[in-house]
Amino acid sequence: MMLFCNQLAVLAAGGWPVAIGPGRHADPAQQLETLDGLIIGGGVDVTAHLYGVDITDEWPYDPDRDALELQALDWADREGRPVFGICRGAQLMNVHRGGTLIRDLKTAMPDRRNPRSVFPCKWVEITPGSVLHGIMRRQRTLINALHHQAVDRVGEGLAVVARETGGVVQAIEGSGPLLWFGVQWHPEFLFLRPSQFRLFRRLVVEARKTVQTAL
Repeated sequence: MMLFCNQLAVLAAGGWPVAIGPGRHADPAQQLETLDGLIIGGGVDVTAHLYGVDITDEWPYDPDRDALELQALDWADREGRPVFGICRGAQLMNVHRGGTLIRDLKTAMPDRRNPRSVFPCKWVEITPGSVLHGIMRRQRTLINALHHQAVDRVGEGLAVVARETGGVVQAIEGSGPLLWFGVQWHPEFLFLRPSQFRLFRRLVVEARKTVQTAL
């Protein structure tokens, strides 16, 4: 459902979605060269040892997906492609830059309520002057939540640009000229709302710029 809604949002924003992943193509890494931008979507937890936690636990991992998406982020950095991370995607972007994650909010913050719903259920405050603020055109927004992890130590070259009540990180972005941002919520389930739709629209606009620059 997440993949379908992401594809639908990209289509509505004027782009053409291409799904890549382990098992979808004989060599999915080759498909990266056909892309103009990148969405790293939601899904299973990022493998803990990638951010320095060497344990065995009950959470499901997908190391093949981790490896491919880290390769995709390397490619996007190298080729100057815009990147939009959603939930797990934002977490992986942070790990890619050397950051760490809170492995489980309930364990780390037992007194904190962490609602989980595809429908809007919590408020976040967006940093004025950030790229995210410019895209969404608001300083406070209502979001959904399907996560039990979150960004902890922020990776190199990244800044926190949104937090929920209680301080949990809800969005990060890069400091360079390239569009490189991630949100903890799932805008693909909210893209009929103009402020959420503009996240996908901005990615498509920036992806088109990379094509025009290459011509």
